Amino acid sequence: MTTSTMNHTQIESDEELVRRVSAVGEELAAHAARHDAEGSFVREGVARLRAEGLLALAVPVELGGMGATVRQVALAQRVLARFDGSTALATAMHQHVVCFTAWRYRRGLSGAEATLRRVAEEGIVLVSTGGGDFTRPHGEATRVEGGYRVSGRKAFASLAPVGTVMSTMFAFDDPEQGRRVLNLAVPFASEGVQVLDDWDAHGMRGTGSDTVVLDEVFVPDERVLADRPHGVIDPPLQVICSIAMPIIAAVYLGVAEGAHAAAVAAVASRAEDVLVQRQVGVMAHRLRVAAWALDGALAEIGDDPDPSVERFAAAMAAKREVALAGAEVGALAMEVVGGAAFARGSVVERAARDLRGAAFHPLTPEETVVHAGRRALGLPVDEH
Repeated sequence: MTTSTMNHTQIESDEELVRRVSAVGEELAAHAARHDAEGSFVREGVARLRAEGLLALAVPVELGGMGATVRQVALAQRVLARFDGSTALATAMHQHVVCFTAWRYRRGLSGAEATLRRVAEEGIVLVSTGGGDFTRPHGEATRVEGGYRVSGRKAFASLAPVGTVMSTMFAFDDPEQGRRVLNLAVPFASEGVQVLDDWDAHGMRGTGSDTVVLDEVFVPDERVLADRPHGVIDPPLQVICSIAMPIIAAVYLGVAEGAHAAAVAAVASRAEDVLVQRQVGVMAHRLRVAAWALDGALAEIGDDPDPSVERFAAAMAAKREVALAGAEVGALAMEVVGGAAFARGSVVERAARDLRGAAFHPLTPEETVVHAGRRALGLPVDEH
């Protein structure tokens, strides 16, 4: 895919962004039920977003992208999710890696510019394994001449069927510093990388979140992006989460908004029923509060965040609020629509299942409140 075949027009306003994403979303909505029923990957959705230039949304303008902020990326994924949750969540994993790579580029860090140019010019897809790894990654790295050999299984690797490069982590026993975490960029074309066709989940069934197996894969020193302490939410991870989690939360908020809209349309003939009014009103209330939480977190985090426990906590608090609100909205939408929503193929039924996924992204809702409690009590909060 070359630059000439992708639309990389700079985004001038939120309204323009919403229009562009909605136009794509309306096309993707036609395929969403099929991918959910089959458990098949949303391949055409990714291709359509690439052609529209939206996979380069967060690439700086001077590198050929649209120059969107983290807030704008979250908005785009939220709007897309109203039409197709799986495509929105899968591509959110690419988008947050691009956002963090842009953060690295602004600080002159190695490899960032080249990666961003490839996203804009070639349409490469970046895959994150961070949600399944976090502070204690699966797999081991061994030091060899010129780099490392890594082996392990990486589950929940969304976009794996079309991934170009993995942003992943491996544990490493450093003889001087002890147990460490290495953040690595690993091309899918590397010898020893295998993608398993094993994604078959309750919800978000089209994300292609397959397991990636790495067997003695060589990673040169120049592809080591960070060397971090093991089991610790350290400053680099604080930044990553401050960027990634609002974008991921925005997807689930968009799915919940789509479920609410579908439910309202389905019960229009029963609008005079007070119970219907109350259920629809509770959904609207929960969505409004969740949106305030997400917007507030994005405002606190900003477009170019420095490492901060406070920003990390804001991102996690917003994600927790969206996860809880989403689960409630999904259940209420099923209840108010009634038996028709219990049938497979219903937009509301699919959304209710998709929304359950929000709780599984770290930190979980319960871990989030424990983290908040430890902060309030003056206890350490960096270990996890």
